[in-house]
Amino acid sequence: MTDLIRSSSLSYYPEVARSVGLDPMQMMRKARLPPACLDKPDTPIAVAALRRLLELSAEASGSEDFGLRLAERGGLINFGAVSLIVREQATVGEAIDAFSRFIHIHDDGMRLDVARGKQTVTVAMHLRGRHPSASRQSIDMALGSVHRIIQSLFGHDWRPQEVHLHYPPPHDRKRYREFFGCRVVFNAKHDAILLSAHDLGRRIPSAHPLIANYLRKRIEAIETRPASWEQKVDEVVRLLLAGGDCTVERVAEHLACTRRTIHRRLAASGTSFSAILDAQRADLVTRLIDDPGRPLTDIAVQLGFSAQSAMARWFRGRFGCTITDWRKGVRPLTVPPSATAA
Repeated sequence: MTDLIRSSSLSYYPEVARSVGLDPMQMMRKARLPPACLDKPDTPIAVAALRRLLELSAEASGSEDFGLRLAERGGLINFGAVSLIVREQATVGEAIDAFSRFIHIHDDGMRLDVARGKQTVTVAMHLRGRHPSASRQSIDMALGSVHRIIQSLFGHDWRPQEVHLHYPPPHDRKRYREFFGCRVVFNAKHDAILLSAHDLGRRIPSAHPLIANYLRKRIEAIETRPASWEQKVDEVVRLLLAGGDCTVERVAEHLACTRRTIHRRLAASGTSFSAILDAQRADLVTRLIDDPGRPLTDIAVQLGFSAQSAMARWFRGRFGCTITDWRKGVRPLTVPPSATAA
């Protein structure tokens, strides 16, 4: 199954890539990632493609610390809705618990386990589908980002007790000590940040309990990420269609696979790309045509029709009336569920 991550993870990629002499757009194409996702931070992209981009970038630039460089520039803002609930928790311990619980909303392939001891708390990170010999940059970016987020809750003077990394030591250990501000143990059992149990009780001055409760309810409502191929294709189609650039090739780019894989997987699920696209078009078109100031030619282009006339024929077949009738409120007795929801 393809794990997805929000494209906001790459917000600082162009800046970091250029700083080490790389052409960011060229590298993204090489990693088979759509460059357009940089302009839309909530766009889902394949975790595997992002990890491939990091490894290729480190290799091409000779920058062993490429993942750390990305983590250095990131922070809570990269995690979208998850960041909102984290920063509104009353204490650092509650914030770390919330981050652990909701991280999958941002990244399907990442899990955080918090183990509390009397003296030490271990925040262990697990990357699903990881190959120990090939994902150093991904681990550095992910664990480095977790470190930056915890640090932001305390202030920049805070340091963890230790940081553990499962892979062999790099050539420049000093770079890692400087980034994490503590002893870094390589060839460890897992990838983790160790901090004092006493630190978890520190209060977060800017926290607001009412806002935290409201955000928790909102995030719980969207907590379940798509699990099946059908659901993941549906999610990507919905987002790309809203931006006016949805084809099976573009969806395949976001899921780091081929169009043939999408067709094969959806057929095995008893559906097709055309059926998913049609359903999403039906849901979006009723929202768009309710705006009388929006030209139908523009709507047709956004929905991927070759011409306004092609959209008009599709609309009549799908809804049983013309667009003009729909705008006047003259609608058939029975319309698709997606249309009535609009």
